[in-house]
Amino acid sequence: MALPHATTTPPDVREPAIQPPRGTRSRHKVGVRAPWWFVVPAISIYLFVVVVPSARGALFSFTDWNGLRPDWSFVGLDNYASVFSDRTARDALVNTLVLAAVAMVVQNVVGLLLALGVNSMVKSRYVLRVIFFAPVVLTPLVAGYVWSFLLSPNGAINEALRAVGLGGLAHDWLGDPDTALYAIVLEIVWQFAGYSMVIYLAGLQAIPAEVLEAATIDGAGPWSKFRRVVLPLLNGAVVINVMLCLIGGLKQFDQVMAMTGGGPGTATETISTAIYKSAFSLGDFPFSIALAVVMTVVIAVLAAVQFRLTQRKVS
Repeated sequence: MALPHATTTPPDVREPAIQPPRGTRSRHKVGVRAPWWFVVPAISIYLFVVVVPSARGALFSFTDWNGLRPDWSFVGLDNYASVFSDRTARDALVNTLVLAAVAMVVQNVVGLLLALGVNSMVKSRYVLRVIFFAPVVLTPLVAGYVWSFLLSPNGAINEALRAVGLGGLAHDWLGDPDTALYAIVLEIVWQFAGYSMVIYLAGLQAIPAEVLEAATIDGAGPWSKFRRVVLPLLNGAVVINVMLCLIGGLKQFDQVMAMTGGGPGTATETISTAIYKSAFSLGDFPFSIALAVVMTVVIAVLAAVQFRLTQRKVS
């Protein structure tokens, strides 16, 4: 009895392989290379305007250049040694770190609370968004001068405390070394909490309503829903806000100069104000450039660490 033969395709009868259209490979290569040509003008301008002047400025931190004469000589790390041995520079570094840390935490908390409030279905939510964001459009220098008057010994805040019978709390907020730095933090939070609110509000509006409805059906309360559902989905907004607040606090200059000028003493001196004074008041340009390089390194390191930590949490 003969067994049936399996149906097989002869080796010489095969389906032709699908060949890509002629010229596809060359077009693919061109498509990979083309974007680099588009960014060359922007990179060239950035190098010419930012990188080259910054590198040349950093070079002068190793010299004794006085900012005027064309001749100068290298002094090595003497300027950097002066930065770390100078008491004013050390106080400025500590004040900058404290101001940036406190402002970052308070501004994000206030911005998140404002975003949660205006994200509700209250009828005035659109008007409240405009009101809370309005201080952001003010010039920081102008806002600093306004708050310097509000916080003066006879300013509106002390007068309001006296008017409600709390005159014992009236204080020279900007003249006391213990409160001056935190008064500046108050002004910063007042002005830029609305900026953080907008970023958090965008994150809240991107959360699907079905997810919140499912959490409600499962019996989650408001706090449990916020902690277990809303906050994890806002990690991207948290990363952006924390980084922006940290960088802004570390390079703080306008509000400090407008409100206290770095005083009383060195209680509110920041790295930026110290750079300005050493360069344009004392004429010590190499010292100021060295201080600016230190500030750049501190900002870069802290921003990188913060980004890695928060980005790891997001992923």
